[in-house]
Amino acid sequence: MSDTPFFHDASNAVRFLVTVDGRSVDASIGKTTLHYHFRTGDNADPLETYASHAEEIDAAVRRRLAQGSTPPVMLREHDLRSTG
Repeated sequence: MSDTPFFHDASNAVRFLVTVDGRSVDASIGKTTLHYHFRTGDNADPLETYASHAEEIDAAVRRRLAQGSTPPVMLREHDLRSTG
């Protein structure tokens, strides 16, 4: 997989890498999840939405891994909710 995030048409998701403990982990987040959570329009570019919120999204991947998920990590809307 490329180091550069990209939109994968077949899965309707942005695919990206997150570095965790010196290794790259494959992850993805669906276009619908991006638009719903970040309140963007349906026609918003999912790559732009990802780029604008990459830190928060990458942190969600790290949380999922810390909770025992195995790669690749597919984020869902509840993964992005504040942990309090």
